[in-house]
Amino acid sequence: MSVEDVEPAALAILRDDWGDRRAHLAFAATHPGIRAFVAEADGAVVGTGMATLNGPAAWIGTVWVDPAYRRHGLGRALTAAAIEAAEGAGCATLVLVATEAGRPLYESMGFEVQTRYRILEATALGPESGPPDRRIRPYREDDLPAMIALDQAATGEDRAHLLTIFASPTTTRCLVGGDDRPRGFVVRAPWGGGATIAPDPEDARAILRARRLAAGPSGRVRAGLLEANVVGLERLASDGWHRSWEAPRLVRGAPLVWQPAAIWGQFNHAMG
Repeated sequence: MSVEDVEPAALAILRDDWGDRRAHLAFAATHPGIRAFVAEADGAVVGTGMATLNGPAAWIGTVWVDPAYRRHGLGRALTAAAIEAAEGAGCATLVLVATEAGRPLYESMGFEVQTRYRILEATALGPESGPPDRRIRPYREDDLPAMIALDQAATGEDRAHLLTIFASPTTTRCLVGGDDRPRGFVVRAPWGGGATIAPDPEDARAILRARRLAAGPSGRVRAGLLEANVVGLERLASDGWHRSWEAPRLVRGAPLVWQPAAIWGQFNHAMG
């Protein structure tokens, strides 16, 4: 995928009701930690796919094919290109989140269902709900090492290349302990996703509550938990969150050492 492919790819995906992926595609086409691909027919973009390289693991995502060109092997070819790029970069574990339509393809390529993501949604909270937790503050540059360590322990991946780019005082909030070091955080991406990491469920609830307070009068907030996070799912339900949708997480290759209960949100499902 080149920079010139971004606009036609974004328009084609939008026409297929996959949402506006322009900001993410623009990032993927230029970021050195992502290998992005397109399929072309008669000069038009008719498919996309990418691999996000997160140290020992890679996320395979945004595998899309124009409806007129489906069932001709393009989805498999785009997935294979992303896999080859990831494995060529030394990634021993491949991760993806599948649609029901795409799942049979991925399983035929050696992926297995590991768990499921539960995407929850909640309405904004008004000022009558009180102020956010005083332990939550804007990001500072010296927070980055602790955030990277928390993230690696939670995901089993190395997303330092993404955190370094996305973290800023305007996009990031840290929940800190008595030593003023981050115990959890949320980092917003340009397209709206938010990677949220917190090993302690009460810290996570505080971060998510702060997001609801900042969402505005008619805003809505999403969180993404894994089904292994039983405590988190129960506590968010008691806080008024409800299930929006869910999807399976598939893996291929070496197992990751990770903490799924510490993950409360994603940049998106093409990079974790």
